Amino acid sequence: MSSSHCYSSSTMASLSAVSTAQARSSSPSFAFLPNSKPRSRVACALGGVVAEPTAATCVSKPLLLNAVRGKEVERPPVWLMRQAGRYMKSYQDICERYPSFRERSENVDLVVEISLQPWNVFKPDGVILFSDILTPLTGMNIPFDIVKGKGPVIFNPVQTIADVDQVREFTPEGSVPYVGEALKILRKEVDNEAAVLGFVGAPFTLASYVIEGGSSKNFTKIKKLAFSQPKVLHALLEKFTTSMAKYIKYQADNGAQVVQIFDSWATELSPEDFEVFSLPYLKQIVDSVKQSHPNLPLILYASGSGGLLERLALTGVDVVSLDWTVDMAEGRRRLGADVAVQGNVDPGVLFGSKEFITKRIHDTVRKAGKGKHILNLGHGIKVGTPEENVAHFFDVAKDIRY
Repeated sequence: MSSSHCYSSSTMASLSAVSTAQARSSSPSFAFLPNSKPRSRVACALGGVVAEPTAATCVSKPLLLNAVRGKEVERPPVWLMRQAGRYMKSYQDICERYPSFRERSENVDLVVEISLQPWNVFKPDGVILFSDILTPLTGMNIPFDIVKGKGPVIFNPVQTIADVDQVREFTPEGSVPYVGEALKILRKEVDNEAAVLGFVGAPFTLASYVIEGGSSKNFTKIKKLAFSQPKVLHALLEKFTTSMAKYIKYQADNGAQVVQIFDSWATELSPEDFEVFSLPYLKQIVDSVKQSHPNLPLILYASGSGGLLERLALTGVDVVSLDWTVDMAEGRRRLGADVAVQGNVDPGVLFGSKEFITKRIHDTVRKAGKGKHILNLGHGIKVGTPEENVAHFFDVAKDIRY
């Protein structure tokens, strides 16, 4: 992006001394330092980087991995959900040349270019693959498209056990080779300065799209199936479970260092029904992945998860990502010390003033406490978010010191 130099750490220079002093006085445990000059980066012999030239030692793993694993880190790592695309002018330019989302997400060169756009400008601590949770569907014999202005469209929604029988289990190597190729390239490009993230959809969320025929407000069709013909739904969930476990392993084998599982619609279920139609399948995925890839961190995100936090932790994931409707300090208490947390700044905050953004970042980090926290939004970044505010978010985040 030709204007990337506009988003250097010098954007912090305009922060008032008053707001900085307030942040320090209200949080004696952390140092929030205004960044008045570009940050230097030093390569490590062990393959990592040091954020500041004065750092005593080099680390062999990206900051995000160290934080998740409970190692001592100087600050929380930071990345943003949906950071690749949507709000960036450079992404919109690509959309004009390639109007089809599927073309953009199924072409290796485009996937790599789009995934690296925020990395080249903001240097987040996590670089996430540009893709979609529905990408595996074609390889499972479920035709779909993503239509601009409408979202996902499933051409033949699943309604009966005969429909489920037509669903194939997913073989990533044959169905989505471009995902593996893109991840390998991203890993080389990022070169361990940040963690490369992959992601998958959770069984219940994928089933929601496939049964509803696309996005839904009321989830009437899947609930009707769940409560009147549960065997049909369970049969579909089993296929998605086996397939997504394979997909996570495939992503890890091709360069993903962390994988996030999106169970966005599981929170449409009551806690009792979550324990029947989502929790067991999430546990199966985590158990399967941990058997073959015990050191691969798994993040679980479910939108509106305040009523299910304790149950999300029962899945065995390493990190639970909180949305902004949950107080971070309360979420920490409810999840316990063994589970790392991610989040949870309201994406709408990025439309506010720089001082307001700064205050909310500090508040979130303070409530999360030291360590085992990945700073992020509580949901994906919004279309129309000013890029200079995203730059400010990253500048402030990187200047935090425990």
